Amino acid sequence: MQQGSLPLRTRVRSTAYLFVICLLVWLGLTSSLQPQEVLVGVGISVVLPLWLGPHYSQLGLPALGLKRLLFFFIYLLVLGFEVVTANLDVAYRVLHPAMPIRPGVVVIRTHLTSDIARMVLANSITLTPGTFTLDVVGDRLLIHWINVRTEDLAEASRLIGERFERYLRVIFE
Repeated sequence: MQQGSLPLRTRVRSTAYLFVICLLVWLGLTSSLQPQEVLVGVGISVVLPLWLGPHYSQLGLPALGLKRLLFFFIYLLVLGFEVVTANLDVAYRVLHPAMPIRPGVVVIRTHLTSDIARMVLANSITLTPGTFTLDVVGDRLLIHWINVRTEDLAEASRLIGERFERYLRVIFE
């Protein structure tokens, strides 16, 4: 379905939500509330949704809503927490060479169905130190893991991907 064929109310709402997301990302990246920074951020946040709007549905993204927006921000907090704790774990392993590591490659299964949701999951796993997504084929992800705790598909999926999937499912599907 093309963006132009969506009802006007849905297009306006999606554009408004994209504006809010862009502005918050801008403010987060600049870490500044200086008037000129905010003004540039508002300008970019107005132009991007208007420019991307006609292509929004082609990306395979669902219509934005408050629930998805809320889960997006919760997801960012969860991702940030996982990145910090994984960084501490990897740093501890580096500083304590006697601590065992069992590097290896495992396969995990995802229940996400959209390509963009799987892409975000794969990138989230890669952003988390100690794990690296090597390939995505269908519902399987090939992951290099710094300390393989299990080779069981279900358990590895739970340990690596589940913490992200529950939020991505609401955001993208």
